[in-house]
Amino acid sequence: MSRVYDNWERLVKATLKREELRLVALCPSFSSSCVSTELSSGSALHDASALSTPSNSFTVRPIEFEELKKATGNFRRDWCLGEGAFSVIYRGWIHENTFTAAKGFMRSLSLSGMAVAIKKWKSQTKLDLVAWLAEYRYLCQLDHPNIVKLVGYCSERDNMVFVYEYMPKGSLNNHLFRRRRQALSWDTRIRVAIGAARGLSFLHDRDIPVIHGDFHVDHILLDREFNAKLCGFGLAKDGPVSDVSRDSTRVLGTSDVLAPEYVMTGHLTTKCDVFAFGVVLVEILSGRRVIDLITAIEEDGPVDWVKIYMNDQTKLLGIMDTKLKGQYTQNEAHTAVTLGLRCLNSNPELRPRMAEVLVALQQLSNQKIDD
Repeated sequence: MSRVYDNWERLVKATLKREELRLVALCPSFSSSCVSTELSSGSALHDASALSTPSNSFTVRPIEFEELKKATGNFRRDWCLGEGAFSVIYRGWIHENTFTAAKGFMRSLSLSGMAVAIKKWKSQTKLDLVAWLAEYRYLCQLDHPNIVKLVGYCSERDNMVFVYEYMPKGSLNNHLFRRRRQALSWDTRIRVAIGAARGLSFLHDRDIPVIHGDFHVDHILLDREFNAKLCGFGLAKDGPVSDVSRDSTRVLGTSDVLAPEYVMTGHLTTKCDVFAFGVVLVEILSGRRVIDLITAIEEDGPVDWVKIYMNDQTKLLGIMDTKLKGQYTQNEAHTAVTLGLRCLNSNPELRPRMAEVLVALQQLSNQKIDD
């Protein structure tokens, strides 16, 4: 009788596990290659050993949750770097070789060890789980100077945590839209745009393209020299080789302005990322959110808004941030704004590829950047 019960219990567990995997697999951000075993109905992820590292990847270390608690002073609120709807990010310190909390850190509060950004997920809905797995999968295999590095993770019981390299200047959003921040110079803004373009170009030009799917100023992080690195891969997915999507999905994303074809059809392609880059580039140049610029001229969206600006030279240059006065030539401003508006074309086939955008920005800055 005991053996019958044990067999029945294993069958129930297997059925629940299969159903969980089926639900996760329905999400476009998920690929079955990113996880090997053990999703259960009671916990999103059992432990670090449940994950298998994707092929062609670099080492991402599992870190015990107790060590992460110590590294962040038990997730101190005053060490919080930022908070979103699904996660909170803290600054912490760990030993680079052992990936344990810096010794003596809790007693003396001495800032020894390697500074890291620790992202702790708030909840464990299936969408959170899918985003966690997608970010793990992509950051384990995307090694590029303009993509933030994932150095460790924790998946012990109900604790879903990522550990990233620390980016001292924070997100681009903080520098463009936060009050009492020193305005970024023209050269710095173009430098940031080039870094972001390099990151997206790298994603799109892979043998199997990667669509970021959630590109905006909060997902562009800056190091001490204002080099840009992309983050926020929770909605990323493998794209078709052509610019014609094979998939139809729910519209997801946190940007206020999404590509019109994506909103209408749910079809996600690399050209949706190009549209998102156009939004960011205009925000970099104007120092204002595109959604605010659209509202200011009482237009419904960026498609009609672009037509108005493109047909009026005065309005075109009027996009520029007044804090940049004297830092650029009229030709440089015209070239940069026109490039941004080309990315916002309502017809995705007429938008440039990110590789073309990168070349145009490099020419604008007169920089020779090796890919």
